[in-house]
Amino acid sequence: MAPRKKSSTAKRPARRPSPRRRRATSFGMTLSSEEHAPPRLVELAEQAEGLGFDYVSISDHYHPWVDAQGHSPFVWSVLGAIAARTTTIGVAVGVTCPIVRIHPAILAQATATTALLLDDRFVWGVGSGEALNEHILGDRWPPTDVRHEMLEEAVELIRRLWEGDEITHRGPHYTVENARLYDPPDPAPPIIASAFGPKAAELAARIGDGLWVGGPDKDTIATWRKAGGRGPVYAQLTMCWAPQRDDAVATAYRVWPNTAVPGQLSQDLSTPALFEQAIERVTPEMIAESVPCGPDPGPVVDAVEQLVAAGVDHVHFHQIGADQDGFGDFWRDSLAPGLGAS
Repeated sequence: MAPRKKSSTAKRPARRPSPRRRRATSFGMTLSSEEHAPPRLVELAEQAEGLGFDYVSISDHYHPWVDAQGHSPFVWSVLGAIAARTTTIGVAVGVTCPIVRIHPAILAQATATTALLLDDRFVWGVGSGEALNEHILGDRWPPTDVRHEMLEEAVELIRRLWEGDEITHRGPHYTVENARLYDPPDPAPPIIASAFGPKAAELAARIGDGLWVGGPDKDTIATWRKAGGRGPVYAQLTMCWAPQRDDAVATAYRVWPNTAVPGQLSQDLSTPALFEQAIERVTPEMIAESVPCGPDPGPVVDAVEQLVAAGVDHVHFHQIGADQDGFGDFWRDSLAPGLGAS
C-alpha cells in the first residue's frame, strides 16, 4: 500500500470554483427536505439538472420546522441516490451541524463517501445548528460561543481524517482513537461555513472555503472578507410561485410561516410545536411582505439583485410547497431569462 502523506492540522486552501459555473452568479434549486419525501427529492434533483441549474442545495435536519411541512429524511441516504441519478449538477448540503447530533468522525466518513460518489460536484455547508435538530439525544444545547468552539474543532478533525491517515485526537470537545478513512475524498470537498453576525463571520473565515449567509447581509460578508474569508458566497432565496398571487401567499403562510421567526429564536426553539407557538401572531400579510409570491418574476429578480449587490455569488431558489413543476416552468420561461441565465 502506498504511504499516506503526513497529516496536518492546517486549513486546506480554498478550492477553485467548479468548471460548471457559467456565469458571474451561479443559480441553484433548493431541495427542501422538510417538505418532500425522499423519492421526490431525488426526482427534483434530476429536474433541476434538466432545467439547467448549476447546483441543488439540500437541507440536513432531523425535524421539519412545523408539522405542516411533514418530512425530514436522512440526507446522506438521499445524497447517495442523487449521485446515482444525476451526472453534471453540483450538490450542496446547506447546512450540516457537525457538533452534537452526529459525531464529526462519522460525518468525516459520510462526507468522504458522498464526495467520491459525486466526484467533483459535492460542496458541504456547515454551521453551529439549531436546537430543533440537535437536542434529540438529550445532550445539553450549548450557548453560541461554545458551539463555535465545537464547530472549529469538528472541522479541523474532519479535515485531518479526510487526509486518510490514522489519527488520535483528544480535544476539549471530541475524542477519536485510531480512526482512519480508507476511502478519503480526492480531492477534499469545499467546506462552506454558515455565519450570522460578526463572530460567526470571523470563524467562517478561519475554517471555511466559502460563506453561507441567510440573505443580503452586507455586514456579515464584509466582516468575513476583512477576516480573510475567500471563496464563494451562498444564500437561499425563499419564494412561492403560483398562477395567482393570493394562492402563493396562502401556500407560503401554511407551509413556511417559520420564515418570520427571528434568528436567535430559531436557533433555540427545540420542537416544531414551539415553532408553531412562535408563529401564532404571524399573518399572511407578513409573509407576503417578506417572501416573493405569485407569477411575477419582477420581485424575485429584485431580490436576487439585492443578494448579488451584497456580495452573494451563489443563489438557490426555495420554492415553497408541492408545485415544483410549476416553479420549473416559471424558471425556464420567465425567471432564467430575466436573470440572464438562459
